[in-house]
Amino acid sequence: MSTLMSTACRDVTCAAGATLITLLLSMTFVESTAVAPGMRAARAAAHTREPLHGWIGEPEPAVLVD
Repeated sequence: MSTLMSTACRDVTCAAGATLITLLLSMTFVESTAVAPGMRAARAAAHTREPLHGWIGEPEPAVLVD
């Protein structure tokens, strides 16, 4: 009975994980196709702004100190 219960728990856990992954991928697909192409970029551009300082990996002006 222990082997049967262990196998059943493993199968249920695997099925739950697969269902979660499927739902997550489905939701991202629906969200990405909910707006016509080109509309999302125009809306996103209105909310962007220039950062006040450079982030990691962005070039900064060189400062020379004597």
